Amino acid sequence: MTRKLLILAILALITASLGGFALAQDDVVEIEYWQYNFGARVEAMNELIAQFEEANPNIKVVHNSDIPYANFRDELAASAPAGVGPDVVTLYFGWIIAFVDAGYLVPLPEEPFSEDFIRATFSPMVANSKYLGDYWAIPTAVRSLALFWNKDILADAGLDPDSPPATLDEFQEIAIATTAYDGDPSDILSITRQGFSPTMEGQIHHWFRDVLIRQFGGSSYSEDGRTVTYNSEAGCEAFSWVLDFEREYVTGSFDIMDGSTNAFINGEVALHIDGSFRVGTIRANNPELNYGVAELPVGPNGEHHTFGSYWTHGLTRRAAADPARREAAIKFLEFITTPEAGALWVSIVGELPAQLASASDEELLADPILGPFSAGLEYANATFFVDESAQRQVLLDAYDLVVLGGMDPCDALDEAAAIEQELLDEFWASRE
Repeated sequence: MTRKLLILAILALITASLGGFALAQDDVVEIEYWQYNFGARVEAMNELIAQFEEANPNIKVVHNSDIPYANFRDELAASAPAGVGPDVVTLYFGWIIAFVDAGYLVPLPEEPFSEDFIRATFSPMVANSKYLGDYWAIPTAVRSLALFWNKDILADAGLDPDSPPATLDEFQEIAIATTAYDGDPSDILSITRQGFSPTMEGQIHHWFRDVLIRQFGGSSYSEDGRTVTYNSEAGCEAFSWVLDFEREYVTGSFDIMDGSTNAFINGEVALHIDGSFRVGTIRANNPELNYGVAELPVGPNGEHHTFGSYWTHGLTRRAAADPARREAAIKFLEFITTPEAGALWVSIVGELPAQLASASDEELLADPILGPFSAGLEYANATFFVDESAQRQVLLDAYDLVVLGGMDPCDALDEAAAIEQELLDEFWASRE
């Protein structure tokens, strides 16, 4: 055999070998899962993906979790027209309508996600994933708001470290009593320890919209969700109550100590309103923090309320475009929403299982940290958002108009309500 023929023969053997390898690889279906970068959530999903791939060796899941939260929605929206992106995606429940209208999501398949199955298996708030007669997403976990308090700070202020505020009046008193200054108490920059930092960019806009207004005797929207009503007398009273912590009592501000969330984790804030997902962050970043969790304090009417929300997983049109990827994506979606997945999620992230079987676990309800969140699910309110980002922003702007611009709180709420009403009117007009 000549040298040339020998080389050709070797090349033929290599080509045949690579062809066989390619065929073997064709048996493995690759899908992508996207979520924003949040350490505990990334860790939990990595564990679920490892379990799923072990049970399904013919499916490879690429986990994209590098996108910061601030960029996540924009990068998702940009991926669809480009024909790239995830097959299974995590979305905040308040974004579902926008992504459905954009043609990004496809309805969940009737098998295995029938309405009877969803209603019997998952928290009632999952009904917010239904739109135009279809369910578009299903969660692993749900979450609610509760009160975090720093026991060491209460003790240092001469208060009982094991007695968090049970009422809004007590909340106000303890916030004032635990704030420390190194200069003029009327100067926000002289604060060395915050009693309470009313950060609208965090969870305070939800506390105001879904909790405080109800406790002051009002409502944020009409019964059909089409009319903004938070600019009422009760809404104005509740909004002023929140604003007074920064304007009158000077107990804290988002603009100092690296934001209220980081400040609480670092032991610099006494009282903090946050979601159950924060438990995993504290565990990872300051496991020695001496803190407790309680149900949100009751208001003047003595009623318990909290805000319920969730990040949820949907199937994209990219998955629907290929039968093999679609089948693999459905199988993966089913796996990450089981009660076992919910139990794993709560152990790592701190969010509560979306599945009723796991959420009602007696050990979870008795847990001193997670129990108050779980108890709150029974009376949690989850606002139906037509555009969560825009509806959130109007309240953030209203707060700034008062604190930075000196506007009257009631006037700021009127302006916010007018802007949000335009959003609602535009949304419903296009569907009539």
